[in-house]
Amino acid sequence: MLKKAISLKLNSTTGTALTLLAALAVSLTSCKKNEGDSASPFGNRSTSAVSYATAATYPVKTITATDLDNGGTVVFDRDTVYEVSGVVYVTNNTTLEIQSGTYIKSSVNTPNVQNGVLVVSKDGTINAAGESCNPIVFTSRYLLDGNPATAAAPGDFGGIILLGESTVNTATGSSNIEGLTASALTAFGGNTPADNSGVFKNVRIEYAGYKLADGIEVNGLTLGGVGSLTEINNVEVSWGLDDGFEFFGGTVSTSDLLAFSNDDDQFDFDLGYIGTLLNSTAIANKVSSHSASSGNSDSNGAEIDNNPTNFAAFPVTHPTFDNVRIIGALNTSGVTAPGFKNGITVRRGGELELYGSIVTGYNIGLRIDGNATPANTIVGSTSLHGFTLAYDPNTFTDAGGNTYNNGATAFAYGITQPFWNESAFNADLNYCWAKFDY
Repeated sequence: MLKKAISLKLNSTTGTALTLLAALAVSLTSCKKNEGDSASPFGNRSTSAVSYATAATYPVKTITATDLDNGGTVVFDRDTVYEVSGVVYVTNNTTLEIQSGTYIKSSVNTPNVQNGVLVVSKDGTINAAGESCNPIVFTSRYLLDGNPATAAAPGDFGGIILLGESTVNTATGSSNIEGLTASALTAFGGNTPADNSGVFKNVRIEYAGYKLADGIEVNGLTLGGVGSLTEINNVEVSWGLDDGFEFFGGTVSTSDLLAFSNDDDQFDFDLGYIGTLLNSTAIANKVSSHSASSGNSDSNGAEIDNNPTNFAAFPVTHPTFDNVRIIGALNTSGVTAPGFKNGITVRRGGELELYGSIVTGYNIGLRIDGNATPANTIVGSTSLHGFTLAYDPNTFTDAGGNTYNNGATAFAYGITQPFWNESAFNADLNYCWAKFDY
């Protein structure tokens, strides 16, 4: 199994340098940018390798629903800030090319209307290829207004949606993406596992997500029927209002993803997704909001469903996690109600292969629901911890080399603060993506 050993560093607002050693292809460097602060628990801070202050001086170009459907190539250049107004579709064989270092924000949200959502439809393509220390940034408008008194918050940007023609396990083999009004522009799925929606790498999405109503939500990065030829790696989704990353079917494999402080699940898979999540990390945060269902905790590190109405649907949702970190809190003290649920939840006919990974800081490390297919969930060379149980129930296939720990305090596994979130998390988390040799 391939491994990458690197160091993630963070400078907190108290100036304490803290290090997490993990097998993840990311390096967080302590290059301070904005100094703004506020009473918000999120502050006026985020993860950035590029200056918000500089971007705030750039001209702003508003992008509306008719700007990305001309059938050619549209370029977002790094010397302009782009403001997405409403739901904007890349469609009609249009290619959206985004230069590294480009900032994209949302117009002011209108009540009961999804604002600032960028959708790459099945007949569109995206070429968003940021650079390791010069990423493409989808962010809150309040970080680009030049006013240190304003603060970003989850939901300031709507989200990014990529749609393709790969397989999904609905009865018709297709569906419409959640959170948007159903139309040809929101359809996904088909019979092309090797479909190609383009390139999406070295990208940060922060303060995204939009909830129109229960069950009608937009995530940070949503992938619907995205095919295996699509390139998605080195992407961070932080401070999202719903899931960080959600995969509705499809066959795209991804690597070097970081989900941080999102409200609901950090990673979510359903509708027959088959692919690999490699060298990636989910970090929950006790001071962020946490989703609930009927008043109970519903915030998971990763949630894996097959099909919500047909648990036996084919193809079966079957992600492979290889060298993945699911990190919760040190303990349940001080966690915003209703708190966390499971490190990994497998249910509704879903399956999982979990290798060389760590799960810690949740009530249950790995929870396999009775409606799942336990025998087809395989766990090997993995460390599982839960405040209550490391796993429940013990019906998965044990491939050997696993470590199981139960206890009221999370198992460190070499992980140190601040990812246990023992203090108010109002930090300047700045990073640049870095590649390391295997």
